[in-house]
Amino acid sequence: MRIGVVTEVKNSEFRVALTPAGAHELILAGHDVAVQQGAGVGSSFADDAYAAVGARILADAGEVWASSELLLKVKEPVQQEYPHLRADLVLFTYLHLAADENLTRALIAAGTTAIAYETVQLPDRSLPLLAPMSEVAGRLSVQVGAYQLMKDEGGRGVLLGGVPGTPRAKVVIIGGGVAGEHAAEVAIGMLADVTVLDVSVPRLRALEARFGPRVHTLRSNPYTVAEETSTADLVIGAVLVPGARAPKLVTDEMIAQMKPGTVLVDIAVDQGGCFEGTRPTTYADPTFRVHDSTFYCVANMPGAVPVTSTIALTNVTLPYVATIAAHGWEIALGRHPELRPGVSTTGGRLTSEPVAQAHGLRYDPLPPPA
Repeated sequence: MRIGVVTEVKNSEFRVALTPAGAHELILAGHDVAVQQGAGVGSSFADDAYAAVGARILADAGEVWASSELLLKVKEPVQQEYPHLRADLVLFTYLHLAADENLTRALIAAGTTAIAYETVQLPDRSLPLLAPMSEVAGRLSVQVGAYQLMKDEGGRGVLLGGVPGTPRAKVVIIGGGVAGEHAAEVAIGMLADVTVLDVSVPRLRALEARFGPRVHTLRSNPYTVAEETSTADLVIGAVLVPGARAPKLVTDEMIAQMKPGTVLVDIAVDQGGCFEGTRPTTYADPTFRVHDSTFYCVANMPGAVPVTSTIALTNVTLPYVATIAAHGWEIALGRHPELRPGVSTTGGRLTSEPVAQAHGLRYDPLPPPA
């Protein structure tokens, strides 16, 4: 199969969809891999590294799109890339379509088979292709939140772990999944006072089993969210409903009651965000004020650490890429049933029910497996 990798064009996105090692594995299996010139530079992978394993280096993104049967990306196509979509193309990337009606309609109109990394789901409901980026975003959220808490950045002027004789900063993490757990791990490591809220009591038990008395756990509900965020210094939004818009759990009224200089980091921004005031930002202009609080809502947080993120992403996507390339996407669904919920559009049909609900569009499910 002809596999293509293009340079990401989203603001401050330095990741690339495939490492040279991943390209080498696909080429050894007999596939053709075309990489756009400079695609890996932001992740410290030079063109020469791809060429050395047999990949073709093409100067123009359009050449890569046009020559590919399977196109690998990291982030969803932006409007300037819509003309490259076509019916005989399989697109494998993060899509987050529930928050992007324009892209949803463009994929349907083009007839593209689009498979979303973030909704590939195992029987235990885990999300194997989202997990590594959730890990990265969770850990980064505390780092950037700690920085934004500095007074010269508009924060409250508190150190997460304090020092002897001073209070520790209170970190409230809403959502105890992969991102929330990794945010808690870093916040605990920085000696903060950490509380995690989640609707699942079994999940809270698992977090207490891991972290012991170093974390407070509470069942999430509107009353508790309001109570805990009113005394927080840093709030991390780590809520996820696979494939659907994130629920708005922190209201504008709650934000108005927070301490001046509170920082809120919304990891869920790709899915619309879980704070009422959330709007996507970029690394070029990452924050904005709501009442007296700072919102940090960068929509591609793992892009700031592209070496780590690219390697982690290729580690988990490569087995699926190899199967799709070897057998085609339809047979790949039989070999990896967890891919089925990842198929968002194909042949002009919208096959993701949460996306259809988000935009009021017709849902046309895939036929049941043979």
